[in-house]
Amino acid sequence: MPAKPVKRIKHIPQRTCVGCRSVLAKRTLIRVVRGPQHVQVDPSGKLAGRGAYLHNARTCWEKGLKGALGHALKTELSPEDLAALRQYMESLPAADEETGKDG
Repeated sequence: MPAKPVKRIKHIPQRTCVGCRSVLAKRTLIRVVRGPQHVQVDPSGKLAGRGAYLHNARTCWEKGLKGALGHALKTELSPEDLAALRQYMESLPAADEETGKDG
């Protein structure tokens, strides 16, 4: 009698939000990457460089920009980088309820 084929469960990469420290699927978080010239948001998730992840909520970005993001990227965030990241942060929802995550 032939053996039943085993269904493979696809691996889902997990990442930690540097703002709130919760672990979620990689695709649900926003990647910020340290490139050769500057730090930038990586919407594709494929840019070269050291990356860190944040939720799409302002509260996580505020915590991350206070120091956790720079520490995760192993760099000092320049004033230009901070200004660009804050500008991106302003386009995000302010409340956690809109992200669908638990506290």
